[in-house]
Amino acid sequence: MQDDDGHFYANCRKLDAKGKAQFFGAVKVAGRKHSFHFMPVYDFPELLVELSPALKKHMQGKSCFNFTSLDPAVLDELQGIVEQGASRYEAVGKL
Repeated sequence: MQDDDGHFYANCRKLDAKGKAQFFGAVKVAGRKHSFHFMPVYDFPELLVELSPALKKHMQGKSCFNFTSLDPAVLDELQGIVEQGASRYEAVGKL
């Protein structure tokens, strides 16, 4: 785990089959850009099926969201996805 100004990085509690940490998520701030990486949406793409167009425009790749401004409605939607993703990881024993 890393937690310092501009960068928070978290792994799952459970190690992978090779004994390495499994990535869970990260937030990085660089100037005006905020990046949020969230592995549960990569492992469970169905979490993104009902993604609103407003949040979808912030996606880059399969598990990254980039923001230059913060819209409360979009952040509420993202929070719901994070809660669902964390629950799914708990259900499969990663958290």
